[in-house]
Amino acid sequence: MGDAVLELSGVTKRYGDFLAVDRVSFDAPRGRILGLLGPNGAGKTSTLRMILGISQPTEGEISIFGRAPGKAVQRRIGYLPEERGLYKRMTARDTIAYFGKLKGMWGGRARRRADDLLDELGLGHVKDRRIEALSKGMAQKVQLATAIAHEPELVILDEPFSGLDPINQNELEAAIRRLANAGTTVLFSTHTMSHAERLCDRFVILVKGHKAFDGTLEEARAEIPRKIKLESTNDLGFLATVKGVTQVVPPHDEVDHWEIFLAKGADPQAVLAACFEHGAKLTRFDSSPPTLHEVFVVLAGGDVGDAQP
Repeated sequence: MGDAVLELSGVTKRYGDFLAVDRVSFDAPRGRILGLLGPNGAGKTSTLRMILGISQPTEGEISIFGRAPGKAVQRRIGYLPEERGLYKRMTARDTIAYFGKLKGMWGGRARRRADDLLDELGLGHVKDRRIEALSKGMAQKVQLATAIAHEPELVILDEPFSGLDPINQNELEAAIRRLANAGTTVLFSTHTMSHAERLCDRFVILVKGHKAFDGTLEEARAEIPRKIKLESTNDLGFLATVKGVTQVVPPHDEVDHWEIFLAKGADPQAVLAACFEHGAKLTRFDSSPPTLHEVFVVLAGGDVGDAQP
């Protein structure tokens, strides 16, 4: 396994005749943040359930700290489920301490850990307030604290940003970075590409149960054609003859700029040089690399021309 905390090898999951996960393999190194991405029905939830030991693979193997999922590794794992669930009449401090004790912490240490986490998450002033009296954002941060109270080595987060306002999203991102910086491995599933793009060291993208991609952001960007966006009062049709240009799309009803698609490895500066050579006046030249959102749309079966954030 090397430095991998989590490793999946040829994992398949069938529910009767339905194939939910098909021969998926990936690993999660220590102290890194791995994003598990995919559209609805891609197999993310089934994959997480198998990693947590809730269900068993039909085929293949899962290794966590060198062991199969189950009781032997449960105390080394923290889990934030997509469906939140806290005891509404308990205080924030007691809730976190309770979950810590469930994972084997003794009472005094669990309460001190609860206080530390509440201060770290900016909730020290509500530690004695009941969960039912907290805002949704506050309650969600308490839920995160319950998942990491016992200082797990692997933290699994299922849609952690769901329903949070931008300020609380930023605070949660900061908390996830702190976990990784402290050596914790983080695996999180999300539909929000902007969070994944900012946070993750690597991505695994599932599509219809298959692994469509596994790698870094730069490697993901190389998976789809580079697109340049141009605005000009001139006709830029001549760019179709430039070396490396595979398609030229003029402005239309849905897009108010020219879109120039490049072959893999082509230099965007060649397009700019051709515009100067032809005397075309440009009011916009955007050769930014594709976003993770654009990569996701294409790998999930969409068209690169439809990959608008």
